[in-house]
Order: sequence, then structure tokens, then C-alpha cells
Amino acid sequence: MLDFLRIRNLALIEDMELEFAPGMNVLTGETGAGKSFILKALGFLLGDRLQADMVRPGAEKAQVEALFSMDDTDIILRRELAASTGRSRLYINDSLSSQESLRDLRAKLVSHTSQHAQHQLLQPGFQARLMETLFPHPELLQERDTLLSRLQTVARERETLEQRRAALLERRELLEVQQAEIDKVAPQADEEEKLEALREQARSHQRMCVNYENALNLLYGEEGMGLLELLGRFERLLRDMCHDDPGLMADTDAVTALRQQLSHLAGLLRRPPLADDPVDLDKLESRLFAIAQLKRKLHREIAEILALRDEIEQNLSFLDACALDISRLEKEEQSLTRHLQELLVKMAPLRHAAAEDFARALEGELRQLAFSEQVRVIPEYLPHELWPGIIDEKIRILWAPNPGQSPQPLDKIASGGELSRFLLALTSVRPDAESAIYIFDEVDSGVGGLTLNKLAEKLAVLASRRQMLLITHWPQLAARADKHFHIRKLVHNNATFTQCTPLDAPARQAELARMAGGGAQGEALARSLG
Repeated sequence: MLDFLRIRNLALIEDMELEFAPGMNVLTGETGAGKSFILKALGFLLGDRLQADMVRPGAEKAQVEALFSMDDTDIILRRELAASTGRSRLYINDSLSSQESLRDLRAKLVSHTSQHAQHQLLQPGFQARLMETLFPHPELLQERDTLLSRLQTVARERETLEQRRAALLERRELLEVQQAEIDKVAPQADEEEKLEALREQARSHQRMCVNYENALNLLYGEEGMGLLELLGRFERLLRDMCHDDPGLMADTDAVTALRQQLSHLAGLLRRPPLADDPVDLDKLESRLFAIAQLKRKLHREIAEILALRDEIEQNLSFLDACALDISRLEKEEQSLTRHLQELLVKMAPLRHAAAEDFARALEGELRQLAFSEQVRVIPEYLPHELWPGIIDEKIRILWAPNPGQSPQPLDKIASGGELSRFLLALTSVRPDAESAIYIFDEVDSGVGGLTLNKLAEKLAVLASRRQMLLITHWPQLAARADKHFHIRKLVHNNATFTQCTPLDAPARQAELARMAGGGAQGEALARSLG
């Protein structure tokens, strides 16, 4: 039940507070007075989108809040629309919430029936969804949807496997050639860097040995005299010179020490250090060449080649194993298909029985709304391929409002007034949350005369069971109100406002007279209704 609604700074509404009563709450007023703004506000509160230009000029934001009572619990909703950004914020019981949280809640709060719903009613897709909601075994519908979803998943998995398999089969020869080339060289991670480091060590040792040999050659000479022999001769010459010049003795001793030091060095140079880990340089170069050739063939670095090898192994393994996976998925698909078919066979008589019960109940409601006693509603079961090879049913509503008419779809023979009454009858028989308020937006469109009284009676019966918010232009309907609101448009200081006022008995009588056409005739009709 909707207890209270407040609208601020929305379109022509500056600040409006509405306290609703149980039963029928009627909104009346001239066309264009702003009745639609109240429904827009309520729709916005319950999740509909509004543009920023719906915020009243000069205001920073529009705000709609309402108090609902449901199952002995009060629910406070508030939603704000920013003029600057067009973004909105929703609060449920003063806690910031997301729009998703309203999806389930909305159906429990309102059952909105409008001219838009009349157009929906003409659509076969809407009729089919409607009949689904009337199916008495929702667990079977859930099982059907689960089986169908699993079937779709399995089919996608199988199709993906088959597509990948086909693509790899075209490349299999190339993959095997690449695998053979990689396996022939069998490179290892970081191998190239390690081999290059070993090669540099081996080359460094070679250079050192050559230098040792060159140093020995300088000391001993290759073909002529070496440095040691020349230094020995120089030493002996200096010794002879010391006899005549004793001052050369110190230098001569230094030359002697140098010769002795070089002789010692020569002994060391004859034994160059051995390599820590002797390397076969030719073999090492051959290995590096093989790796370089592989890199050139595959246009990849070693890390990429190793990744390619793993990818090739995985792809070839997939080709070997995918046949089993595809076979398994095919068997699962067949099993799911069989179960789905069996379930649909089980559901068909239950669906037919529910549809027939619905049709009989709807016929009863239509007779109460001034249709012929022979009015017929006929469910038409249309084949629908739910899955390749599996045929389900969709239900379309056919009807024959008058005797002698052959059953036709609603959009073929229903007038606007007939659709309004049909929608009202449908509302009476379709399941809704017990706490949901009925909102009827000009459900009396296209209806007049004695039929209008039947419509008023039906609305009154519905309002006796559940709260109702009704927008109407007919006094015959407004006279049934438990609470009557009058909506009018005012201009003050060059600004336009929409005002909503609850009517007391005299004001209500005056409004009914206006709706009846005014003057003495309108007042007379209003008195008769009152």
C-alpha cells in the first residue's frame, strides 16, 4: 500500500504532498493539468529514467519520496535527480542503494496498467510471456530454462572445440615440422647466454696462452738472441767495466738482479694456468651455430621458441584428445536434448489446462464488463522451435467478443474501449503481489454509456481488495473514490505550478459536476452519482 508521496521540483510541481487512503484514490483534472507528472514521479521513484530537463527551472535537483507499507513493514523510498548531471541517487530506508535492488521490489509495490499496457497486450510476445506467468508449475519452467541454458553452453563448447580442431588440422603439418626442427636442436632456457660466456672464457684462455708463449719467445728468442741472452751479455760487459769504473757496481748488481728475476719469470711462463673447465671450442661453436640457425628459421628468440614448443605440444595434444571431448559433449547434448523434449511433453497438458482455466476466468470477467454472454477467449498454441529439432509452444490469445464472430487476434478486432476493458479483466485474473497498488491510467479510454457503469463496478470490486490509484475523466468512475484528488495548473508571478488538492464533500461534488459537463445538467448528474 502507498501511504504517502512527496514530489519536489519536478517539472511543474514545486512541492506536493499526497496522503493516500486504502481502496480507490482518484486523480482528476483538466487535460494538461499535470496528472501525468504524478505518475512520472512515481515511475521515476521505482526505477524509470528521467532527463535532467525534468528538474524544475532554478532548482538544483528534483526529489521524490514515498512511504509504502508491505507485509506489516514500512518501506521508505527516496530518489533524487541532479539538474547539472542528470544522474540520480536512490535511497531505500535512508540507505544509498542501486537500481538493481528495485527490480524485485517494484513488482511487489505497484501493478501499473496504462494505455502503454494496452499496446503491449496486442503483441504476441507479451501474450506469450503473460501466459508463462500463469503456468502453475514455475519449477518446471525453471528446469526448462536450466536445460536450455546448459544445452546452449554445451553447444558453444562443442562448436568452439570443432572450430579450433579444424583450424589446427590445417596447420598440423607446419606444427609438426616446427616441432621436429625445435626437437632436433632442443634448445634450453638461457643456454645461448651460457654458451657465449663459455666461449668468451675459452677465447680468453687461448689469448693468455698465446701471450705466455710470446713472452717466452721474447725472453729466449725465436731465431736470434732473446732478451735473457742480451741481458747476460750486457751484465758481463758491465762487470768488465766495473774494473775501470767501480761506480758502476751498483747498477751492474741491479742488472744482475733483473736477469735473475726474468729467469725466474721464464720458469713461470713455461707453465701457463690450466683452464678451470676445459671446453671443446669447436663443439661449442657448432652448438651456437645450430641455435642461431634455428632462430633464423623460426624468426624468434630462444624464449619465444621454447614458448612455441610448449604451444605446439599443447595443440598437438589437443588434436589427439579433442575427439574424445567432442564425443563427450555430443553425448551430453543428446542427453540434454532428450530430457528437454521429455520435459516439454510433460509441460504441454499442464500448460493447456492452465490456459483453458485462464480463458474461462477471463471470459467471466469480460461478461461482468458488459461483453456478450457468448464472449469467448481461445488460447492458440503456436509451434516455436526452442532448440533445433525441439518444438515448444507459445500461446497467443484469440477472442470472439460477439456471437457469430470467428476467433481473431486482439489486434484484428479489438477497439480501444474493448482493449481497456480486456486489460481490466486481465488485471483481475492475473497474479500480482498482494501488497501491490493498482495504478490505472485512463483505463476508461474509449468506454462510455452503460458499459462505463460496468467498468466502474469492476474497479470498485478491485479497489475493495487492494489499494488503487485511478486517473480518469469520467464522473461515473470518480464518484466511486474513497479519496478524491483534484489536479490543476496555476500561474503565479509568471511561473506555472501544478497543484494537487484532496477534495472534501462539497468540492468533490463540484468537481463531479465539472466532469459531467457543468451547468444544471452536470450538477444533476453529479447529485445522482453522489
